[in-house]
Amino acid sequence: MSGVALQHGVAAVILGVAGANVDDPASDLTFESDIRPIFRAHCFDCHGATEELKGGLDLRLVRLMSRGGASGPAIEPGQPGESHLLDRIRSGEMPPGEKRLSEKEIGVVEAWIAGGAATARPEPEEIGLGFRVTPEDRDFWSYQPIQRPDVAELPSGARERTVIDALIRAAMPQGQGFAADADRITLIKRAYFGLTGLPPSPEDIAQWTSDGDRMWFERLIDVLLESPHYGERWARHWLDVSGYADSEGYTASDVGRDWAWKYRDWVIRALNEDKPFNRFIVEQLAGDELAGPRDGDLTDEQIELLTATGFLRMAADGTGSGANTAADRNQVVADTIRIVSTSLMGLSVHCAQCHDHRYDPILQTDYYSLRAIFEPALDWRDWKTPQQRHVSLYTQADRKRASEVEAETKIIADERAARLAAFMAEALDRELKKHDEPLRSQLRDAYRAPDEKRTEGQKKLLGQHPSINITPGTLYLYIPESTEKLQTYDDRITAVRAKKPKEEFLRVLIEPANHVPETHLFHRGDHEQPKQTVVPAGLTVLAAQGRRREFATNDESLATTGRRLAFARWLTDGGHPLFARVIINRVWMHHFGRGLVATPADLGRLGSRPTHPKLLDWLADEFVQGGWSLKQVHRLVMRSTVYRQASARPVQSGPSTPGPTALYATKPLLRLEAETICDRILAAAGSLDRTLFGPPVAITEDHSGQVVVDGEQRRRSLYLRVRRSQPVAMLQAFDAPVMEINCESRPVSTVATQSLMLMNGEFMLRQAAKLAVRAAQEAQPVEPEMRASLPQLAELDKALPGQIVRAWQLSLCRDPSTDELLLASRFLAQQTAWLHAHPKQLTKGATASRQAITNLCQTLLSCNEFLYID
Repeated sequence: MSGVALQHGVAAVILGVAGANVDDPASDLTFESDIRPIFRAHCFDCHGATEELKGGLDLRLVRLMSRGGASGPAIEPGQPGESHLLDRIRSGEMPPGEKRLSEKEIGVVEAWIAGGAATARPEPEEIGLGFRVTPEDRDFWSYQPIQRPDVAELPSGARERTVIDALIRAAMPQGQGFAADADRITLIKRAYFGLTGLPPSPEDIAQWTSDGDRMWFERLIDVLLESPHYGERWARHWLDVSGYADSEGYTASDVGRDWAWKYRDWVIRALNEDKPFNRFIVEQLAGDELAGPRDGDLTDEQIELLTATGFLRMAADGTGSGANTAADRNQVVADTIRIVSTSLMGLSVHCAQCHDHRYDPILQTDYYSLRAIFEPALDWRDWKTPQQRHVSLYTQADRKRASEVEAETKIIADERAARLAAFMAEALDRELKKHDEPLRSQLRDAYRAPDEKRTEGQKKLLGQHPSINITPGTLYLYIPESTEKLQTYDDRITAVRAKKPKEEFLRVLIEPANHVPETHLFHRGDHEQPKQTVVPAGLTVLAAQGRRREFATNDESLATTGRRLAFARWLTDGGHPLFARVIINRVWMHHFGRGLVATPADLGRLGSRPTHPKLLDWLADEFVQGGWSLKQVHRLVMRSTVYRQASARPVQSGPSTPGPTALYATKPLLRLEAETICDRILAAAGSLDRTLFGPPVAITEDHSGQVVVDGEQRRRSLYLRVRRSQPVAMLQAFDAPVMEINCESRPVSTVATQSLMLMNGEFMLRQAAKLAVRAAQEAQPVEPEMRASLPQLAELDKALPGQIVRAWQLSLCRDPSTDELLLASRFLAQQTAWLHAHPKQLTKGATASRQAITNLCQTLLSCNEFLYID
């Protein structure tokens, strides 16, 4: 889309929410509702957002337009033909560049002037915050308090299991209903992948398909929510929005973050224990302020609270690797605020760094007031590099033990040094004996003289007799047995040092005590042009009468300023209009592939409108009233008919109406995320190590330059090292994000590289071979009735039909149909015959039959049924 088209599209969105009836020029248009959004998007940069107004023209008030600027009055109310502003807009002179108004927008401006340039209320005497954020701004849906809908009169029938169903059903067109429930195997897979990111085993499938309890699905959900793998699955979602990476980025060196994984593990543990989500956020924003002073050893609680602040250390940070200018530091701060705002408030506040937000009522002063909340800990004038922010986990006992170990190693090192000195002296004596006096003494004196005190004559003498220049590195040439004997000391030192406690660190954000810096608004976002001091505060649009929620500059009851703690508590107190909606929308998005608001990081004017606003608010209110339990939200969503229905469209009893109200008449088909695809392959092949937690798995480049796991992959993909400059090829192909800042939502693409990875990737080929071996080992004889009904099976080895069935169960979580069994058996017969005829095509060490079933397994691991979930 061109720049002009993009601007027109944006303006159309704004007009759509402003309430202008653009098809009826005679409609009542007001400046506040209909014109100001257009001018904010296109004109205020030159005529209202800066101290110096271009041409002296201010477009923020109607009376200022009538007064005009250097070219005279800009408008003549009631006379659009005499309005200079309209002429300039029509000619394309205003605004300059590609930010032209659309014909639709120009028509609105013209109709407004023709109608007398009306205002919704008397204009203020001064342009203050009350004008810059108007009642019309606050009327926007996401800035309004959460309103719990009355559900008493909602539809109720056999298909409405929950309030969610009733709210969805009420929004459907007349005559439209839900699809039938999905079959049991589909529901089992849907729940397993949705809550754990792992497939059910054949034994799991057998257990839950045979469960006769009417509430079997509800019990299955509860079992999966208690699985330790639930935390891994939903941690991946949170790590996306937090911008998790195991490297610093920003510079070409992309230095590693050796200890970021401890934050990843904290997230997994917090989600597994269902830590109340408001507390989950407060600890990440202000864990250090909750932890209190660090006197002596850190307590377990302090370690947990400090680890949580890793959330605020996820932005790319090159200040420890050569990029430590004021601009570099300020970029880290800006990216951190962006992560906080998009993940927790669903707003693009970063667009207000240089001037008031062009579309949303977010003021430049609001942006720097948010920055003031974080600046005591992220002070660009008193900066700490990533290494300086590390906190050691060493205890006093660890330090004492380490000191004892070093003392023990010093004894051995001294013994080694004495033995080395003896060897060196012996080697020197051997060489000196080869020379007569007085040369022997002269060489001895020259060798023993310190470098800085050697005379030119001594240097020349040693140069003439290089064999005398004996060093520890060349000692083995003179006394060969010295190497082995000295190595025994080194081995002893290594063994002793192995007893030394390993020092580990936390990657955290800690605010220094008694550090209360002033935050200044930067003119045009330039840190070299500081303007007025700003106080820590929330967004103006979220407060009544233009009074922002301001936070204490310095909380005297704490060692820190307390700013982040106050902000976190305000954000999560249940009354904030954005926070609960943002989180609920993300949960819905991960279950259905699309949020109730399609733009999860932008609930502002440029974002999408909610398809089901009442449902969003009901779930948000339930979330708060239910004690901020994320697991309870899963129960609410997954027990609904909306979630349990099939992906096939229902038969319509009346005309269907396209659009968002029909969105949940079926369950959307979902492509598995990159990590889940890899994990499912590992699970099917029997290669998956389900151990939780720990340092990231190393990655490397293979012979073709692709980034792969260093060695055999066994851990879940969540634990692979996330290096910004080296994304793992398999994951990147299936849309895993490369963390420039954070990932607001993942795209779902279908590109050729995915097929190439599945057809030719070493990872896929290895796992397909392992699945073939596993299927052979676990195969059971095919029922005689089935064998009798398919005489074609007689052409195969008697064991192969059982292997086919087991391969299907392990990969697709079901038995093959009769047709599939027949097709697979024909494939194996043809492949085996062809491979016998072309032995050079066999993988090293494989037989024709084993290679054939390996190829079948690769096909199963690559098919759409494997990659998608109904």
